Amino acid sequence: MNPRSLMIAACLALATPATAGPAGPNETVALNFTRAIPNIPGKSLMATEVTFPPGGTSAPHHHAKSAFLYVYVVSGSIESQVEGEPARVYKAGESFYENPGAHHVAARNMSPTQPAKLLAVFVVDSGDKVLTTFDK
Repeated sequence: MNPRSLMIAACLALATPATAGPAGPNETVALNFTRAIPNIPGKSLMATEVTFPPGGTSAPHHHAKSAFLYVYVVSGSIESQVEGEPARVYKAGESFYENPGAHHVAARNMSPTQPAKLLAVFVVDSGDKVLTTFDK
């Protein structure tokens, strides 16, 4: 088993079965890991798996105000845009980050025929239970 597969398997073995809250109009979101960070009091690490159907999109949203995100594209290609930044396409194996307070204005699966999946890893205040709030 390669190191990446081993890391994913370890995360899934420790996973807390729960949902990450409401999803946007097209994606499916599942919380697959949560753990307090022992050497950073008040902070937790949470990972969500986001699956976009073919051509699926996400509505504009914000994450918890304390949330720093690392996002890894597991499969497919995702176009992502944070307010004030140009849109960019990320392919499987690529990653990006979002700073706390960022407004995620666009995300979509670039394929009209294949699903796409990403792993979003949050470093967040332990008391923040709502990870994503969609614009009204």
